[in-house]
Amino acid sequence: MRPSLEALGRFDPERARIRLLKSFVPKETTLVFDGHETLLGFFMMSERKGGLFLNHFYVDPDFQGQGLGARLMERVKEEAARKGVSLDLEALKESRANAFYLSQGFVKTGESDFDNEYRWSPAT
Repeated sequence: MRPSLEALGRFDPERARIRLLKSFVPKETTLVFDGHETLLGFFMMSERKGGLFLNHFYVDPDFQGQGLGARLMERVKEEAARKGVSLDLEALKESRANAFYLSQGFVKTGESDFDNEYRWSPAT
């Protein structure tokens, strides 16, 4: 997310740290390792408004572009489908993540000053 915030002239390391800590819930967080000790990324999913909310979804830049994000997203969507609920998330408007979420079947449902809002719903 740092490159996207820098492109907007809005990156502040302290604000980014506080934002993450403020919303971070360890029990809702899944760490993704390579089978050894290398952390590849993590995601945080919580129950909200009768559905699931993907509050954080990060893949280490060194491992992006290799299909890991798509595999993790399938895992997240499978959880929503198993529960029979939608999956919502927000992405910074200038982030490359917007194209990724659209490619994963998410539909833009709204926007705020800085974020786009998306929803994925399981097939009925």
